[in-house]
Amino acid sequence: MSETKITVIYDNPTDPDAFESAYEERQLNAARAIPGHTRFEASKVWPKEDGSPTPAYRMIDLYYPDYDAACLAVTTPEAGAFFQALGELSTGGVRVLMSDVEVPQS
Repeated sequence: MSETKITVIYDNPTDPDAFESAYEERQLNAARAIPGHTRFEASKVWPKEDGSPTPAYRMIDLYYPDYDAACLAVTTPEAGAFFQALGELSTGGVRVLMSDVEVPQS
């Protein structure tokens, strides 16, 4: 079986300063607490050179050994706390994807 990745894509928040002040504690630390992941990545989208809005603002990726492990992880209280805060902080919108990693990291 291949890895499964949960990706959270944060769209541009209505108040970036407010988002950033809460992001580390309410999202990064909460995501790290979700059990079972084998790898964790967080990223911020580079600003566009012309100053126009980016297609997204930040992303978090959680990697799991397989689909069943990812599905189990999102049913935990830790995931519940993460997703509750996600709904409160994502004032610009958010997308959550569960993907099959076809080419795993070597």
